[in-house]
Amino acid sequence: MKNRLVYMDNGATTPVREEVLEAMLPFLQDQYGNPSSLHTQGREVRRAIDEAREKTACVLGADPAEIFFTSGGTESNNLALRGTARKQASAGHIITSGIEHHAVLEVCHDLENEGHRVTYLPVDRFGRIDPAAVEAAIAPDTFLISIMAANNEVGTLQPILEIGTLAREHGILFHTDAVQVVGQRPVNVNDLPIDYLSLSAHKFNGPKGVGALYKRKGVKITPLYRGGSQERKLRPGTENVPGIIGLGQALELAAAEIPYKMEYLTSLRDQLIEGLLKIEDVILNGHPQERLPGNINVSFKYIEGESILLSLDLQGIAASSGSACSSGSLEPSHVLSAIGLDQQTAHGSIRFSLGRYNNEADIEYVLEKITPIVEKLRQISPLHKTD
Repeated sequence: MKNRLVYMDNGATTPVREEVLEAMLPFLQDQYGNPSSLHTQGREVRRAIDEAREKTACVLGADPAEIFFTSGGTESNNLALRGTARKQASAGHIITSGIEHHAVLEVCHDLENEGHRVTYLPVDRFGRIDPAAVEAAIAPDTFLISIMAANNEVGTLQPILEIGTLAREHGILFHTDAVQVVGQRPVNVNDLPIDYLSLSAHKFNGPKGVGALYKRKGVKITPLYRGGSQERKLRPGTENVPGIIGLGQALELAAAEIPYKMEYLTSLRDQLIEGLLKIEDVILNGHPQERLPGNINVSFKYIEGESILLSLDLQGIAASSGSACSSGSLEPSHVLSAIGLDQQTAHGSIRFSLGRYNNEADIEYVLEKITPIVEKLRQISPLHKTD
């Protein structure tokens, strides 16, 4: 009997919606003009980019002039952090957290090598940052605070309203990596004291390789590289036209579904959490309530997460490991270490991330298959002791 296919790795990427693909196709075929050209074909493409910018701005509550298209969340983060640091007359101080995405942490490490000081704030056992710790870390030369809106691994939502308010009160620029939140929860820059916000289309059923940076009007930033006048010289280079069109369409569609999707995915999420916690020696990582609607991160004690993933994959279930094992590294995820998990428990962690195409039958299927998988792996695990 053929296995059911269940995709639960939406935190990594999401499938492109049919409506988004349809919106993109003309710009891969007939409407191929360069948007910088003055002829009719070029002007038509320019208008389409402007419409996508307006759609993006509308969802965020921003002005279209505050939206800059990039290649994705990583470039948006780099542009915000490096661009702000380069604008400083001298080396200064940056505040971030120890659980940020590597697209923030690695940039901060580079900026330290360039002479800036960086404070990496700790988190509590739920992966949440204390605004009081942010305030305590502020120094006279602090020029930027960068805190993610929600953690990509454990799903914990951060108090960015409180942190942004502190930043504004002290005259410090505030950046949030909102890649995991935009399209999943309401985000309005009129209600939040933020100066920069990063987003990526492939997290809300748009195409890969395109994202955007919201930059509040009046904030000065230095481009990462030089070239043409595209994106008002902040991000030069011929635009990824089909991707930009797809981003605008996907974000507009995703935003319209947020109320329904939040309720629906939260219900599915809680059903899956409840079922997983019935398995012996399973713990939930991240905040039990203040978390992304589709995020479930759990640790299965005494077994390796990679072994669970491979076994799930054989049953047609796609999820991701809680361990950041790259290039042969055996180090556990920096996020899971930061919330206090020991190395063994961290390596037994799995993230299930739900999307708009998941349903209750998927939840039932996963729970049906994972219980015997865990039992079997524990039977052969040297770490598991039985009576």
